Amino acid sequence: MRSPIAVVCSKEVVENARDRRTMFSTLVFGPLFAPALFAVLINVVLSQTLASMDDRISVPVIGAEHAPNLLAFLRRYGLDAVEGPATVELARLTVQQGDHEVVLAIDEGFGDAFRAGLDARLSLIVDRSQTRAAATSQRVRAVLDAYAEQLGLLRLQARGLNPVVLRAVTIDEIDVSTAAGRSALLLGMLTYFLLLSTLTGGFYLAIDATAGERERGSLEPLLTVPVARSSLLLGKLAATICYMLLSLALTLAAFTAALRFVPFEDLGMQANFSPLMAAEILLVLAPFAPLGAALMTLVASFTRSYREAQTYLTLVLLVPTLPLLIATVLNVQPRLALMWIPSLSQHLLITELLKAQPIDAAAYAVSAGASLLLGAAIALVSIRLYERESLLG
Repeated sequence: MRSPIAVVCSKEVVENARDRRTMFSTLVFGPLFAPALFAVLINVVLSQTLASMDDRISVPVIGAEHAPNLLAFLRRYGLDAVEGPATVELARLTVQQGDHEVVLAIDEGFGDAFRAGLDARLSLIVDRSQTRAAATSQRVRAVLDAYAEQLGLLRLQARGLNPVVLRAVTIDEIDVSTAAGRSALLLGMLTYFLLLSTLTGGFYLAIDATAGERERGSLEPLLTVPVARSSLLLGKLAATICYMLLSLALTLAAFTAALRFVPFEDLGMQANFSPLMAAEILLVLAPFAPLGAALMTLVASFTRSYREAQTYLTLVLLVPTLPLLIATVLNVQPRLALMWIPSLSQHLLITELLKAQPIDAAAYAVSAGASLLLGAAIALVSIRLYERESLLG
């Protein structure tokens, strides 16, 4: 004979599956839209980065006649000089308005200062608050710095000095990062999408557990059946968890497919987002599902209508993202002491997987245990509220 919890769980799963609008939002729109959006955003970022590295750039120049050798040097490095605004003041205005990303102004005395061996001055006008303009200005500045360094070395040689005297220290940079580790810089917000997809998978079922039943007037007849209220709530929680895990699995499958079309290799990166890694991420996030289901059910139990529950639970969806934002800003590294914090511990473990690093068994045990224990505690509080007669009020 099946237990009451299993009966309630199967009933909720079947009834929720009959609601096409809910099913579309839970298992189609969320799991497919997030990976597609994520892949498109990464493709746009990579395309802009690669374009800024390889494409030739037209640089408006004021006073081009004062430095023909400089313009020839710029052309060799993919920077084509075009006629710029008439004055520096006008150049400032056009850059502020977004008409030009960058303007190079060559001082009238550039040639005389160059021939006299003095400091020849250039002005680079740019608006660094514009992302695209900042990337362009960095490329132009790098070429100008190379030109200035080359001239400095030639001046030293012309005076019979060894250019090495200017280099008191030689720095050899040794990059120990891996291709998979570098890809984690772009995939760092992956956990945010996965957590959000997990929570939205059980969003409507959690609302229906209390607020929906109360609004339809079916809660009072439901509580009169000869089944313990704790079994009713646990059955609804089990159904919510099933949909959350299903939504997470579909999202991971969509990410596995979508990330195959992202050209990580063009930037020396490698995303090993294979089906095996997706399964490992599923195991890492699975303990978070009971916690999320219990939290949403608890909040819904305080509401009186479906719309009110939607309002409060929308705010609840933001709670798990706060530790992720803190971890991103502070560049938090995985430590056993942090594994007791839900969502943050899952984020840190997933980041290690993306870097192709093995997960410490103790860290996973603490992360899973903390999430499950907190979920059980919140579920117990929900059961206590569910057993109160004021629930029908």
